[in-house]
Amino acid sequence: MADHLYVSTRKGLMIYTHRGESWVHTSTAFTGSPVTLTLASPDNRTVFAALNLGHFGVKLHRSTDAGASWTEITPPMFPKVESSEADAKAPAVSQIWALAWADPKNPNAMWAGCAPAGLFYSPDLGATWSLNEPLWNMPERARWFGGGTVDTALHSICVDPRNAQRVAVGVSCGGVTLTEDGGQTWSIAGHGMRSDYTPPNQAEDPVTQDVHMMVQCAASPDVYWLQHHNGIFRSTDNLKSWHEIKNAPVSGFGFPVAVHPQNPETAWFVPAQKDEYRYPVDGNVVVNRTRDGAKTFDTLRRGLPQGDAWDLVYRHGLAVDETGNRLAMGSTTGALWASENGGEDWSLLSAHLPPINAVKMA
Repeated sequence: MADHLYVSTRKGLMIYTHRGESWVHTSTAFTGSPVTLTLASPDNRTVFAALNLGHFGVKLHRSTDAGASWTEITPPMFPKVESSEADAKAPAVSQIWALAWADPKNPNAMWAGCAPAGLFYSPDLGATWSLNEPLWNMPERARWFGGGTVDTALHSICVDPRNAQRVAVGVSCGGVTLTEDGGQTWSIAGHGMRSDYTPPNQAEDPVTQDVHMMVQCAASPDVYWLQHHNGIFRSTDNLKSWHEIKNAPVSGFGFPVAVHPQNPETAWFVPAQKDEYRYPVDGNVVVNRTRDGAKTFDTLRRGLPQGDAWDLVYRHGLAVDETGNRLAMGSTTGALWASENGGEDWSLLSAHLPPINAVKMA
């Protein structure tokens, strides 16, 4: 069961340790700096932290002692453009949106997803990075466009636990794209999704879908859950198709989704009022959970603010551990909650953190 919690905030990385029956804030790193994302190794010794320092650019740091000390390393960067045109230049990585381990058999291999939507690979724990050019050069990529961000954003990376060569990525707004040969070739895997922000004749175009977050069940890898701008979708046939879930209570709109690592029928979502509002419906923070593959949902409220709440949970702001019992959730208003029983009950760890970008358990 996870006993470390990494909370990426607008003013630093807050590290919590599980002691007794609760989480305790044990240290802070990068105080005052915007931390956007973390990734920890299974043994929690190696930890990566991505920062976005605005004018000073994207930064990446690595710890080899569970966050006690950090070393800055070179972040992913697009290769230089060779062109005779005077104004030709490579795009700049504006944010690291996803970090994932690339191969359980190779603990040094990593993937990173960025904005604009590029996918990078590192064979050496982030010492060097290379752009996956087959994905970057896909003809369909010309039709991708930014969703909630100006740039397109590659924010979801699902590495198939059966075969590390099989990787699916989610892009806003670029749908789902799949490789089955380690990134040498890619195919569109967003069939069945729909949008209502495009003309009707383009609504089912799999290339322009606004994926908010995609997750894969570790124990049943044929099953994926996806939070989309227009609702919730599920694939049970290894990404051959997606099916819309239309019975989610409160709202189908939201950003995060978490799937139980052992039970593909169980998943959690945090609904919100959509589009220009982006706050809890009726001011009530709730979590929607299904335990039967979306046939029915429970709306979980115990321990969460009911009334006059403005908390939005970002796509990486909800996490579940390897048991499926322990969850954590952080909001844009700096509230951090945890659950020990699958979301039935939530306890408030802090109401006064900076805005929370992501939470990660290890």
